[in-house]
Order: sequence, then C-alpha cells, then structure tokens
Amino acid sequence: MSEWSGERVLVTGGASFIGSHLVEDLVEHGADVRVADDLSSGEPVNLEAVQDDIELVEGNLKHYGFADKVTKNIDTVFHLAADHGGRGYISNYPANCASNMALDNIVYEAAAKNGVERITFASSACTYPTDIQQERQRLSEDMVSFEERGGAYADEVYGWAKLMGERSLQAYHEQYDIDASSVRIFTAYGPRENETHAIVAFMAKAYAEQDPFPIWGDGEQTRNFTYVKDITKALRLASENITDGTAVNAGISRYVTMNEAVEIIFDYLGWEPDEIDYLTDKPQGVRHRAADTSRAEELLGWEPEYTVEEGIKNTLDWYVEARDKEYVKENLEMLLHER
Repeated sequence: MSEWSGERVLVTGGASFIGSHLVEDLVEHGADVRVADDLSSGEPVNLEAVQDDIELVEGNLKHYGFADKVTKNIDTVFHLAADHGGRGYISNYPANCASNMALDNIVYEAAAKNGVERITFASSACTYPTDIQQERQRLSEDMVSFEERGGAYADEVYGWAKLMGERSLQAYHEQYDIDASSVRIFTAYGPRENETHAIVAFMAKAYAEQDPFPIWGDGEQTRNFTYVKDITKALRLASENITDGTAVNAGISRYVTMNEAVEIIFDYLGWEPDEIDYLTDKPQGVRHRAADTSRAEELLGWEPEYTVEEGIKNTLDWYVEARDKEYVKENLEMLLHER
C-alpha cells in the first residue's frame, strides 16, 4: 500500500501547470487531495482527469483567512502557489514576484497553526547566483549558503523570493518541528504549460509557422529542460524522504541550447522556417544552466526518466491537440506575453 493512501494533502497552486500534474500523481498514489488556487494562471480544466477525486477551493492565499481555511485537517502541504511567469514576466514584474515572500509565510503560518505535519516547497533554479552561470558549470545545492557571509546571490527578485521561501520554511521546521523539504525546479516544461515559457513559446511560434522565426538571444544559451512528470516525482519523493528543510535540485544534467530545442520541434512538426531572427535585445536570463542532481539521487533515489526528445514529443502532441492553429496564429502575441 502506498504511504500516501488516505493522506490528507493540500496542493497550493494545484490547478497550475506543474501543480495539476502533481495532483494527478498524488491521487494515483492514494492521497486525499485538496487544491487551493486563485486561478490567476491555473485553470480547473487542468484537473479534468481527477476532478471527481479532489476538492478544488478557489481563493487568494495572501489572505490569512483563506490560508487558514484550506490548511485545516491537512497532513501534508505541497506549496507551489506563486506569482510567476517566464523570463519576460519576472524581468517586468518584480513587485509581483516580491509578493511571493508574503504568500509563502502566510501559508507556512496557517499550516503550523493547524498542525500540518510536513511541507514541501517548490523552489527554483533562480535561487542560484547568476554570475556562476556564464560558463558551463553544473549547479549544486551547496553553491547557495545561508550560513556564510555572501553565500547567497539570487537571480532577480523572483529568485530572492524563492530563496527566502526556503529559508522561512527552515525556520518553521526549527520552531514548530514541521517536516520540511524544498525542490529547486530547473526549467520545467510539459503539457498544460502556457506560452510565456521557452519550450511552449517555441512550439506556438512553430505551430503558427512564424517566418522569420524569432529566438531571444543568439540561441546558444542553454537550459536543462526537465519534463514535468520528472519534476512531480521529485516533489513527492522529497516529501517522503527529507524532513530537515534540505533543498534538492530537480533537473536534467544535459545542456540543451535554444537552437537544439527548436530543431527538435521543427523536426517533429515537419516544418522549418526559411530564416531565424535572433533578437539579442530581449531578456535572455543566464547564459548556461544545468543541474548537478547527485544530492537528489542520494537522498531520494531520483533521476530523470524522460529525455528532452521524448518530453518535447509528448508536449507537442498535447499542444497540437489542445490548440487550434488559426487561433494561435491570430493571438500569438497575446499568448506569448500574458501569464
């Protein structure tokens, strides 16, 4: 029998892209799941497959009364709710991203008051210093330290907020003895993600046959694109195996350039543009990003199961089925920029 059987679980942001996949995973493992979401970027349709097995409660977790209500009679919280978007969003809306610090602490406080036993926090690769990501160097968790002077230097306000979310959770572990863990998510993608993120943005542009095809930067910047099912497995395993607030990376160790990612998409769609337009004045984020996952392997027995090729194929299958081609062509700019 699964250790999740009958476990009362709250997933904040559970109607979102990653959240909805996590909810499916937990339901499959026998958990009794409640979802709290303000539906600002999540959608109830994302939970269609499990809608009869879960409770969906709509509201704003920045309001203590709502956070208090949804954390009652809960054993485990997976805290994914956050104000976020792709690179353009976090560059343009720093104050929105800063509000995540309030959100995190309200959720933790309500959970502690209501006797929640464990909390797993969805953190981010944006917690890592940007200056060490100009060369190809896999990021390991000990590159961020709360103990050393100058031990932390995060990526934009969004990254600082995630780092503070980790540190606050450790504080709640220390004071209230709540089991705690954080998973630093590296460039997740997959079905149900919106077009403000790189992989699905590329898919939208290719599906709409945009030619010249625009790529932000010179296309040689790398990310370790990690398929959503691998991410949700890491979150679940972290909750099962880590109690002291330790953070673990969830990402692939392969460096994938933007140019390689779009080539995989072009090949699978059977379409190629005549010209690629490299937009070097657009926000590009760090130059290179890939994860050292040895800590996740050691503590969780986790390693990614999906290759980039498999993940992109699964995501494209979903995208082509879910989106009408003419609609994407007509609304491309809105899709690429709205959260």
